[in-house]
Amino acid sequence: MERTMPQTPAPLVPLPQQEQSRGSGDDTTDPGSVSIVIPARNEEATIWQVVERSLRALDELGRRGEVLVVNDGSTDSTATILADLQVIHPALRVFIHRRSQGMTAALQRMFAASRGEIVILMPADMESDPLQDIPILVRHLEEESLDVVAGWRQGRRDGKVMASAVYNFVMRTLANVPVHDGNWIKAMRREVLEQLPPLRSDWHRFLLMIAAHQGFRIGEVPTSYKPRAAGSSKFGWERIPISLLDVLVLKFLLTFSQKPMRFFGGLGLAGLVVSLFTFVYLTGLYVFTDTQQRPIFWTAGILAVISVLLILVGFLAELIVSQGERIATLEKQLEERE
Repeated sequence: MERTMPQTPAPLVPLPQQEQSRGSGDDTTDPGSVSIVIPARNEEATIWQVVERSLRALDELGRRGEVLVVNDGSTDSTATILADLQVIHPALRVFIHRRSQGMTAALQRMFAASRGEIVILMPADMESDPLQDIPILVRHLEEESLDVVAGWRQGRRDGKVMASAVYNFVMRTLANVPVHDGNWIKAMRREVLEQLPPLRSDWHRFLLMIAAHQGFRIGEVPTSYKPRAAGSSKFGWERIPISLLDVLVLKFLLTFSQKPMRFFGGLGLAGLVVSLFTFVYLTGLYVFTDTQQRPIFWTAGILAVISVLLILVGFLAELIVSQGERIATLEKQLEERE
């Protein structure tokens, strides 16, 4: 593939290498700095332009920063293009996955390696123009004193508008996430990333849902949208039902993971109440009409046993959670001593 080297401004000064290590208790984040993270797989047609325009966006903002790219098992010339770009731009950092591990794994690797105070998620396919959208995200984040800003695609026409609308409606309803486009570009503060739990496969889609649950301030801002010029989308219709199921699972975990007795105990108590009223009803039926309903009696008895077991499971889950909290406290104390 032929490409011409575009004229770019002077290379940005990358963040100092000593700022790469975090977690020792020292604040090593460069104030005002920006890290742009870009997962890429088979994006040879656009990756050069995305990186160049991302760096120009940092220059336009007047910020120190870096661009991080994970080459997620690409089989085209993406790796070669990124290697050429690294020679030109010291602010570009490239990570290689020999085989594709998915977007969630790619993002988590870049999150851990990033050093900016603000971290921006961008696609590698030029559906979002970094030069136009990155300044919009950063300025809105700072001017509105937000923790997370999500872009809202304007003029989207990719055949998935209806599916996206349903998905985002579920997100807003279940998680109270005040955005219309939860799976698009985002800018977030370092503090948000540090509070993220380990993410399962494909759970990068729920960053806003997790941040909202943790009490971070979330907003959105209209951004541009450009149809993909080359390649194909990695997100198909078959993932819509899977994503909706994942939303339900995550909602359950966020709501009950720290207080499991509220779930198991609630079900158990409800079952006991139903079985108790059933026993009272059957007793009255037998006393006043001399009628026996053995199937209902046995059903109520089984329900009562299951209800007691659910309450016991709730107790066991509470013990497990409390032990996990103790372990987390000990780990934090050890880190502080180091």
